[in-house]
Amino acid sequence: MSTTTIAPAPLSTQEAEALVEAARVAAEETGVTVAVTVLDAGGHLLAFRRDDRAVLIAGETSTRKAYTALQLNAPTADLVDAVQPGGPFHTLPTALDRPLLFIAGGVPVHRDGRLVGAIGVGGGAPEQDHGFATLAVESLAGR
Repeated sequence: MSTTTIAPAPLSTQEAEALVEAARVAAEETGVTVAVTVLDAGGHLLAFRRDDRAVLIAGETSTRKAYTALQLNAPTADLVDAVQPGGPFHTLPTALDRPLLFIAGGVPVHRDGRLVGAIGVGGGAPEQDHGFATLAVESLAGR
């Protein structure tokens, strides 16, 4: 009996662009302008888009949200309480060279139960950004 594990296919550029488009369309339908970042499993940029009218900081927040979701393999919406005083990750936002961002809007992307990347959305209210990112990941799973 073989114990070899086959790794899932990495997140492709085409899939990353589909994630960006799904999040952008969802935001546009609600009148929200956003930036969307998609990272691969190694934290490398696969796709990025910032609407012309989105606030400039949305580009940075979308990237940090994606990175945080990737590093902790959890939606950033689920981690907000963990960084509050007394929380288990209270000092984590300042402990690393690359800053994490514990605001809703980052969601990991899985394939066959394995982490293959993450998406981050910035520009709307945190719960909106989380919704757009989640909808994009769900649309990818349904492809």
